[in-house]
Amino acid sequence: MTMLGGRRVYTRGDLMERYGLGRSTLEKWYREQDVNGHPEAVGSVGSQLAWDSEEWDRWYAARQVSRKVPAGLVTRDELSARYGLSRHALKKLWSERENNGHPDVACQVGKALYWDEKQWAAWYTGHQEHSDDDDDPDALVTLAEAARLLGLAQSSVTVYARRPPAGWPEPVRQEALGGGRVRRLYRRGDVLAYGETRPTHRT
Repeated sequence: MTMLGGRRVYTRGDLMERYGLGRSTLEKWYREQDVNGHPEAVGSVGSQLAWDSEEWDRWYAARQVSRKVPAGLVTRDELSARYGLSRHALKKLWSERENNGHPDVACQVGKALYWDEKQWAAWYTGHQEHSDDDDDPDALVTLAEAARLLGLAQSSVTVYARRPPAGWPEPVRQEALGGGRVRRLYRRGDVLAYGETRPTHRT
């Protein structure tokens, strides 16, 4: 057991012995940490980099699970991040699958459930069109979805991010999309509350 600052750590030598991995593989994973999420080194033991053992074990276990999952399948967390829905909203949709037609699980690895993303996205599009009144107020929506909820043109709402009108809610979460673009996600309930108090122009 290698210790650093009172906690258990792994050097590459430890990982090679424990998991039977090659040094070149370990070095490659670390070089590509921006893509694969490999943990950052927490220090060094002698001339060797060292990683927190618990953090590295968790990362490696998740990596092994993901390799068993066919391409195109996504977890609930991934659906949440990609479609702006809270975990609570997704669990509610899943629990009501007998009534709403929610797609069945495509794969289960351990306790993790996976859905076919294309199938889920097609179902969700239809579900949104027919059940706006039943949507969870805690669900997260994009600016485009907020415009639809308010009955406004999408172009009129996009400026709200830079010049918000009085009463416009703060985004719950912001996600960098690359190229300097940002996706802002708002609570559905906050958007609807704004719609109820939004001043209207009389003709």
